[in-house]
Amino acid sequence: MGVTVNQIDERTWSFEEDGVRFFLLAGTQKALLLDSGMQTRNAKELAQELTDLPIELMNTHADPDHVGSNEEFDRFYMNPAEASNYYNTFHRTGTMVPVWDGDRIDLGDRELLIVTIPGHTPGSIAVIDLQHRRVFAGDSVQDGRIFMFGVQREMHAYRLSLKKLEAMKDLFDEVYPCHGTCPVKPELIGQLYDAAGDVLAGKVQGTAAEMHGNPIMVYDVGVAGFLCEP
Repeated sequence: MGVTVNQIDERTWSFEEDGVRFFLLAGTQKALLLDSGMQTRNAKELAQELTDLPIELMNTHADPDHVGSNEEFDRFYMNPAEASNYYNTFHRTGTMVPVWDGDRIDLGDRELLIVTIPGHTPGSIAVIDLQHRRVFAGDSVQDGRIFMFGVQREMHAYRLSLKKLEAMKDLFDEVYPCHGTCPVKPELIGQLYDAAGDVLAGKVQGTAAEMHGNPIMVYDVGVAGFLCEP
């Protein structure tokens, strides 16, 4: 399976891997790989072809399609609320370096603001690129299929996180998701908030389906699809 590299600007790249997307952000002192792919096992090697800067890794969350190349790194940034998923559920290895809500990481003339957005997973984070006015939102803000079934996923928390992120819209002009169309407009955040509320209120007709051997309900809300518990 191949990985396609797209250059977003002179210091930002996206890697496209069969419906999964991860990113490389370079500053003047170091670069940050944001997630590491699904079946990809050489994301660091791919990133080193694009920059001579030292490369660090940060994961938006611990789902398997975001941590495929984590073993290339001795350490990685992640919100500790993902530790149970990462080490126990998915049996991955490496040293977690905690990132907390409000933390800032400077790559050198490129400051990143960490925002915790639980719901899709307990420790999901968004990363706001303050200089470039972009937010990298993992799986939580996208126009594709948003997984909300299984252990530790929770729609009420998800809506609260969307509300939190929407209140910060003065910091970014575009949203860069890990699935679906990229980029998308910040208006999608409010649309997903409203749509998730309609699902919770029983206003959306769901369709029974199966995913990874699990019975689920699929809610097509127009702007995206929610995959929820039956």
